[in-house]
Amino acid sequence: MTHLEPTRRTLLAAGTLLAVPTPLLAATPVNRRLVFSVLRNGERIGEHRMTFSGDASALTVSTEVDMAVKLGSVTAYRYRHTARENWADGRFESLETVTDATAGDRKVSARRTPEGVRIRTGRREVLAPAGTAPLTHWNSKVLTGRLFNPQEGDLVRITATQKGLRPVTLADGRTVEAQVWALRGEADIDNWYDRAGVWTGLKGRLPDGSTLEYRRA
Repeated sequence: MTHLEPTRRTLLAAGTLLAVPTPLLAATPVNRRLVFSVLRNGERIGEHRMTFSGDASALTVSTEVDMAVKLGSVTAYRYRHTARENWADGRFESLETVTDATAGDRKVSARRTPEGVRIRTGRREVLAPAGTAPLTHWNSKVLTGRLFNPQEGDLVRITATQKGLRPVTLADGRTVEAQVWALRGEADIDNWYDRAGVWTGLKGRLPDGSTLEYRRA
């Protein structure tokens, strides 16, 4: 998903606790769309957009991310990422992602099979346990299950802990109370979900000490 190269690995890290054979879906926005302003150390560097189509029986989630970090007039880092994930009856079905970044281009595909979730990258193929899902952040219902990095295709480890209601800042500067899930381990990320369960914000600390923040429009 993101950033300077360290940010990408951090924000897309995922957990490997107990597998969830049939993960439920979190709430989707009423207008079927999520848009986040992305800030690094408080400076806006891009946008993360998601659209939702279908219903719980056949849900498609499309993601577009576009970020650029500039030093003066020079673009020091460019990141573009697209993803399309499919869910059927509350279970992950498939994912396709394409990433175009200064650090290199990547493609990942994943599909649920009778044997488990088969994840393919340009370098290898991995058969993950049944119930494994992508960490695309919007779906809080899978945070305590087995997850994989949708950009790299790796299974990585975190713990996900619910921290209760805490304030989060929106893109227009307003502050609202939302439920926090803290992701720790191979990640240092807080995700916020509003009272309806819709993804509302993200804040993560990067290995270089900087912060990355998502503010929902």
